[in-house]
Amino acid sequence: MTLLSPNHPWATTLEEAKAIQDQLRSQVIRQDHLGPVNYVAGTDVGFEEDYTITKAAVVVLRFPSLELVESQVVRSPTLFPYIPGFLSFREVPALLRTFEQLKTLPDLILCDGQGIAHPRRFGLACHLGVLLDRPTIGVAKSRLIGTHTEVAPTKGSYTWLYEGEEVVGAVLRSRDQVKPIYVSIGHRITLPTAMDFVWRCITKYRLPETTRWADRLASQTP
Repeated sequence: MTLLSPNHPWATTLEEAKAIQDQLRSQVIRQDHLGPVNYVAGTDVGFEEDYTITKAAVVVLRFPSLELVESQVVRSPTLFPYIPGFLSFREVPALLRTFEQLKTLPDLILCDGQGIAHPRRFGLACHLGVLLDRPTIGVAKSRLIGTHTEVAPTKGSYTWLYEGEEVVGAVLRSRDQVKPIYVSIGHRITLPTAMDFVWRCITKYRLPETTRWADRLASQTP
């Protein structure tokens, strides 16, 4: 997969990271700019050797059948500490190297992380989407910002995630009586479209198949 060259150096300080997020935030497209979706990708990252090695996993599934087509894993040195709100600086450099190995170009990417449901509206899904120039969705296991009403306990229920008066995402109950997932747009997609694709990637588990496959690869021990 051919990548856009990052138009910024990878930050070494929080001040630099904030400046990069503020600079690139304006490039996020919040409208549906995606064509036919035949392949969906999922991303996840694990760590090895006491967090000194980042293990980035990307899977590509055929859509809508959700059959596994391709998977790639790349290990590289961890370059940035774990700091909430700056996950992309820790994970995206390794994910970009993994995307370079793909032979199948995904039409849509579901990221294990936040999109605009982020203090500066530029989470991992936004950052990866802008650098790859691909439609992306953030599918997170927990809430980073915002408030929401209680989600009904049955699968298919959802509510909006608010930061002040702004809707920054949706909270989806993907299985009966299990913790919800948090969906927000990353790049080149609207929230209703993002929710539709996430629902269509969910089978009988809490997480969409894209995330489940990627998580399995990222978590495997050598």
